[in-house]
Amino acid sequence: MAFEGLSEKLNNVFRRLKGRGTLNEADVKEAMREVKLALLEADVNFKVVKDFVAKVSERAVGTDVLSSLTPGQQVIKIVNEELIALMGGNNEKINFPSKPPCVIMMCGLQGSGKTTHAAKLAKHFKELGKRPLLAACDVYRPAAIEQLKVVGAKADVRVFEMGQINPVTIAKEAVRHAKDYGNDVVILDTAGRLHIDEELMDELKNIKAETSPNEIMLVVDAMTGQDSVNVAKAFDDALGIDSVLMSKLDSDTRGGAALSVLAVTGKPIKFVGTGEKLEDLEPFYPDRMASRILGMGDMLTLIERAEASIDQQDAKKLANKLKENEFDLNDLVEQMKQIRKMGPIKQIIGMLPGVGDKINDMDIDDRQLNRLEAMITSMTPAERAKPSIINPSRKKRIAAGSGNSVADVNRLLRQFEEMQKMMKQLGIAGKNQKGKKNKLRMPRFKM
Repeated sequence: MAFEGLSEKLNNVFRRLKGRGTLNEADVKEAMREVKLALLEADVNFKVVKDFVAKVSERAVGTDVLSSLTPGQQVIKIVNEELIALMGGNNEKINFPSKPPCVIMMCGLQGSGKTTHAAKLAKHFKELGKRPLLAACDVYRPAAIEQLKVVGAKADVRVFEMGQINPVTIAKEAVRHAKDYGNDVVILDTAGRLHIDEELMDELKNIKAETSPNEIMLVVDAMTGQDSVNVAKAFDDALGIDSVLMSKLDSDTRGGAALSVLAVTGKPIKFVGTGEKLEDLEPFYPDRMASRILGMGDMLTLIERAEASIDQQDAKKLANKLKENEFDLNDLVEQMKQIRKMGPIKQIIGMLPGVGDKINDMDIDDRQLNRLEAMITSMTPAERAKPSIINPSRKKRIAAGSGNSVADVNRLLRQFEEMQKMMKQLGIAGKNQKGKKNKLRMPRFKM
């Protein structure tokens, strides 16, 4: 999970600060030294760390903090504000022109995830009501055109290709095609190299000159740390990029690159890749990312994911079933599928406020959901609708069919029974005219 190590270390520092009634300059200095070490260990650029700590220290030793009734919280507030400023302050949008199409030129080194993220971006725009077109301008890498066709088909977006001819010609023709056929976004998937060289830059400059892109977006791999920041600076110096898309942010536990890009290059991160699926692309919000780093959660992103993943009609049907106490194991397995669409469970829980600093201590494994689903799908429709009919011989069959033990099946049935009791209590509480609150405890499904 992104920023996992940094988040844990910063929360340890702030936990100690919040435990003190008053702060003096020595306390702040000691805390800032630990913050500095945490940022350096997270692979944040040294100059960026130095400037960041200086700004926070200057504000933190002010009278408003030292004389505050809650100085620890004031320091956290300052760190939060400076983190947001460090990453750009606001979510930066794509530079859409008044007259379409909007030409987005994707560039980057080989292995950064450029082709996959071109399709992710196209899917994102399609969901916003746009008519994107993907253009296959990488004619050198083996199967690059075929790969774009495959991911383009998954995103349900048309791919424009002309084989392995001059990429500049392909880019020009793709823009012309978009104008003729009403595509309002053209995403150019250009060639990459294993390293930055003159030949690569000349080709990109020629494509830029012929297509006049509205946005030159560099795709960098977050897992390469400060190397990705150096790559961004080199591309910007040679080509003049407008923004950065950071891929594999979910796999980088340090996250230093995301905190360094803007400060080093002056170019904002506009999107981040958070997984392998085409849906795993998020606009980059500095304020939300700062909240995640400091363990404050990210409810807005969680709500957006839920809205995108959960069908409204299904949600209404489920609400009615809950109201009538008709929730069965079929409904439970459907809810598991809906939750899985939102991303890894640990990532989802990490977005809840107050959980960020405890997430590393939690035993969370997505395979637990797979085991529960395997047991439920090993049941007959009648058993899923009415679990009370499951006798010992049926339990043995379900356990064998799902690769679990009878004890696992018993645990699932017992926990589901507790859930049904709780829902029944909720129904009674809803009809309680006196408005008395029932104390309810949600059962945890453990494996």
